Amino acid sequence: MPKAGTIGVLVNPANRNTDSNTRNPQAAALALGLRLEVFSATTDRDIDAAFATIRQRRAGALLIGDDPFFQSRSSQLPVLAADHRIPAIYFARESVASGGLISYGPSFTAMNRIAGEYTARILKGEKPADLPVQQSTTFELVVNMKTATALGLTVPPWILARADEVIE
Repeated sequence: MPKAGTIGVLVNPANRNTDSNTRNPQAAALALGLRLEVFSATTDRDIDAAFATIRQRRAGALLIGDDPFFQSRSSQLPVLAADHRIPAIYFARESVASGGLISYGPSFTAMNRIAGEYTARILKGEKPADLPVQQSTTFELVVNMKTATALGLTVPPWILARADEVIE
Protein backbone atom coordinates (compact mmCIF):
# COMPACT_ATOMS: atom_id res chain seq x y z
CA MET A 1 0.00 0.00 0.00
CA PRO A 2 2.43 2.66 -1.21
CA LYS A 3 0.03 5.56 -0.56
CA ALA A 4 -1.03 4.51 2.95
CA GLY A 5 0.12 6.94 5.63
CA THR A 6 -1.63 5.18 8.50
CA ILE A 7 -1.77 1.45 9.07
CA GLY A 8 -4.24 -0.03 11.51
CA VAL A 9 -3.62 -3.06 13.70
CA LEU A 10 -6.57 -4.94 15.15
CA VAL A 11 -5.66 -6.69 18.40
CA ASN A 12 -7.42 -8.49 21.21
CA PRO A 13 -6.23 -6.82 24.45
CA ALA A 14 -7.16 -9.98 26.37
CA ASN A 15 -4.43 -11.88 24.48
CA ARG A 16 -1.07 -11.95 26.23
CA ASN A 17 0.67 -11.60 22.83
CA THR A 18 -0.89 -8.19 22.18
CA ASP A 19 2.33 -6.36 23.05
CA SER A 20 4.37 -8.27 20.47
CA ASN A 21 1.50 -7.99 17.96
CA THR A 22 1.86 -4.21 18.20
CA ARG A 23 5.56 -3.72 19.03
CA ASN A 24 6.92 -5.40 15.87
CA PRO A 25 4.55 -3.61 13.46
CA GLN A 26 5.22 -0.32 15.28
CA ALA A 27 8.95 -0.67 14.65
CA ALA A 28 8.35 -1.51 10.99
CA ALA A 29 5.96 1.42 10.57
CA LEU A 30 8.47 3.86 12.07
CA ALA A 31 11.20 2.57 9.77
CA LEU A 32 8.93 3.16 6.78
CA GLY A 33 7.75 6.59 7.94
CA LEU A 34 4.21 5.37 8.56
CA ARG A 35 1.87 5.88 11.46
CA LEU A 36 0.48 2.84 13.23
CA GLU A 37 -2.86 3.00 14.99
CA VAL A 38 -3.98 0.19 17.28
CA PHE A 39 -7.63 -0.85 17.46
CA SER A 40 -8.89 -3.27 20.11
CA ALA A 41 -11.68 -5.82 20.02
CA THR A 42 -12.76 -8.57 22.40
CA THR A 43 -16.36 -8.98 21.19
CA ASP A 44 -18.23 -8.93 17.89
CA ARG A 45 -19.62 -5.52 18.82
CA ASP A 46 -16.04 -4.28 19.37
CA ILE A 47 -15.05 -5.59 15.93
CA ASP A 48 -17.89 -3.67 14.27
CA ALA A 49 -16.95 -0.49 16.16
CA ALA A 50 -13.26 -0.93 15.33
CA PHE A 51 -13.95 -1.24 11.59
CA ALA A 52 -16.12 1.89 11.67
CA THR A 53 -13.33 3.78 13.45
CA ILE A 54 -10.66 2.43 11.11
CA ARG A 55 -12.62 3.76 8.15
CA GLN A 56 -13.22 7.15 9.85
CA ARG A 57 -9.52 7.54 10.60
CA ARG A 58 -8.69 6.68 6.98
CA ALA A 59 -6.29 3.85 7.68
CA GLY A 60 -4.80 2.79 4.36
CA ALA A 61 -4.47 -0.85 5.39
CA LEU A 62 -5.15 -3.14 8.31
CA LEU A 63 -3.17 -5.90 9.99
CA ILE A 64 -5.37 -8.40 11.85
CA GLY A 65 -3.49 -9.68 14.89
CA ASP A 66 -2.73 -13.32 15.54
CA ASP A 67 -5.49 -14.27 17.96
CA PRO A 68 -7.85 -17.25 18.32
CA PHE A 69 -10.78 -14.83 18.68
CA PHE A 70 -10.01 -13.35 15.25
CA GLN A 71 -9.21 -16.75 13.71
CA SER A 72 -12.65 -17.98 14.78
CA ARG A 73 -14.06 -15.11 12.71
CA SER A 74 -12.10 -15.92 9.56
CA SER A 75 -15.27 -15.50 7.48
CA GLN A 76 -16.63 -12.39 9.23
CA LEU A 77 -13.50 -10.21 9.15
CA PRO A 78 -12.90 -10.33 5.37
CA VAL A 79 -16.54 -9.34 4.80
CA LEU A 80 -16.17 -6.34 7.11
CA ALA A 81 -12.89 -5.36 5.45
CA ALA A 82 -14.54 -5.57 2.01
CA ASP A 83 -17.61 -3.62 3.17
CA HIS A 84 -15.35 -0.86 4.51
CA ARG A 85 -12.98 -1.15 1.51
CA ILE A 86 -9.96 -1.67 3.76
CA PRO A 87 -7.11 -3.84 2.46
CA ALA A 88 -6.27 -6.27 5.25
CA ILE A 89 -3.58 -8.84 5.93
CA TYR A 90 -4.37 -11.84 8.06
CA PHE A 91 -2.41 -14.43 10.01
CA ALA A 92 -4.18 -17.48 8.61
CA ARG A 93 -4.93 -18.55 5.05
CA GLU A 94 -8.57 -19.36 5.95
CA SER A 95 -9.36 -15.65 5.99
CA VAL A 96 -8.02 -15.26 2.44
CA ALA A 97 -10.00 -18.27 1.28
CA SER A 98 -13.05 -16.47 2.73
CA GLY A 99 -12.34 -13.33 0.70
CA GLY A 100 -9.52 -11.62 2.58
CA LEU A 101 -6.76 -9.91 0.60
CA ILE A 102 -3.56 -11.53 1.84
CA SER A 103 -2.23 -13.71 4.64
CA TYR A 104 1.20 -14.50 5.90
CA GLY A 105 1.68 -16.94 8.73
CA PRO A 106 2.81 -20.38 9.74
CA SER A 107 1.68 -23.37 7.74
CA PHE A 108 -0.88 -25.14 9.87
CA THR A 109 -0.36 -28.24 7.73
CA ALA A 110 3.32 -28.31 8.71
CA MET A 111 2.47 -27.61 12.36
CA ASN A 112 -0.06 -30.47 12.40
CA ARG A 113 2.51 -32.81 10.84
CA ILE A 114 4.95 -32.03 13.67
CA ALA A 115 2.20 -32.52 16.25
CA GLY A 116 1.39 -35.89 14.70
CA GLU A 117 5.05 -36.92 14.78
CA TYR A 118 5.29 -35.93 18.45
CA THR A 119 2.10 -37.85 19.23
CA ALA A 120 3.56 -40.95 17.58
CA ARG A 121 6.80 -40.56 19.54
CA ILE A 122 4.90 -40.27 22.81
CA LEU A 123 2.72 -43.27 21.98
CA LYS A 124 5.91 -45.25 21.31
CA GLY A 125 7.11 -44.47 24.83
CA GLU A 126 9.12 -41.25 24.64
CA LYS A 127 8.57 -38.83 27.51
CA PRO A 128 7.06 -35.49 26.48
CA ALA A 129 9.58 -33.67 28.68
CA ASP A 130 12.41 -35.19 26.61
CA LEU A 131 11.08 -33.85 23.30
CA PRO A 132 12.56 -30.58 22.07
CA VAL A 133 10.37 -27.50 21.75
CA GLN A 134 9.89 -26.55 18.12
CA GLN A 135 8.75 -23.40 16.39
CA SER A 136 7.22 -23.03 12.96
CA THR A 137 9.75 -23.00 10.18
CA THR A 138 7.32 -23.15 7.25
CA PHE A 139 5.33 -20.02 6.46
CA GLU A 140 2.71 -19.40 3.77
CA LEU A 141 1.95 -16.31 1.73
CA VAL A 142 -1.53 -16.43 0.19
CA VAL A 143 -2.97 -13.71 -2.08
CA ASN A 144 -6.58 -13.33 -3.21
CA MET A 145 -6.52 -11.62 -6.61
CA LYS A 146 -10.31 -11.39 -6.77
CA THR A 147 -10.26 -9.27 -3.61
CA ALA A 148 -7.34 -7.20 -4.89
CA THR A 149 -9.29 -6.43 -8.06
CA ALA A 150 -12.43 -5.53 -6.07
CA LEU A 151 -10.35 -3.09 -3.99
CA GLY A 152 -8.73 -1.62 -7.11
CA LEU A 153 -5.27 -2.81 -6.09
CA THR A 154 -2.41 -3.96 -8.24
CA VAL A 155 -0.40 -6.70 -6.56
CA PRO A 156 3.27 -6.37 -7.52
CA PRO A 157 4.62 -9.28 -9.56
CA TRP A 158 7.34 -9.96 -6.99
CA ILE A 159 4.67 -10.66 -4.36
CA LEU A 160 2.82 -12.99 -6.70
CA ALA A 161 6.09 -14.77 -7.51
CA ARG A 162 6.74 -15.38 -3.81
CA ALA A 163 3.19 -16.44 -2.99
CA ASP A 164 2.59 -20.05 -2.02
CA GLU A 165 -0.94 -19.74 -3.37
CA VAL A 166 -2.76 -17.18 -5.52
CA ILE A 167 -6.54 -17.36 -5.38
CA GLU A 168 -8.07 -16.25 -8.65
